[in-house]
Amino acid sequence: MAREIRIEISDETYEQLQRAAAEKRVPAEAYAGQVLDADLTRVRFMEGARSFIGQHAEGFAERFGRPADPSASAA
Repeated sequence: MAREIRIEISDETYEQLQRAAAEKRVPAEAYAGQVLDADLTRVRFMEGARSFIGQHAEGFAERFGRPADPSASAA
């Protein structure tokens, strides 16, 4: 189900939005939706990755070892 939101942006930002949308050959509103969707998808991915790391980091460390100390210098 699609939802509609209303936001206010500056004239300068709207002009930039129109230019970017024109390059993609889509209406400004559709482009704004695509950008918002892509950004939220990235956020969801990062949250999932953090959760996965939190749940499985210890198991990976036990099986594959811990990362080398980055402050240690090679002699």
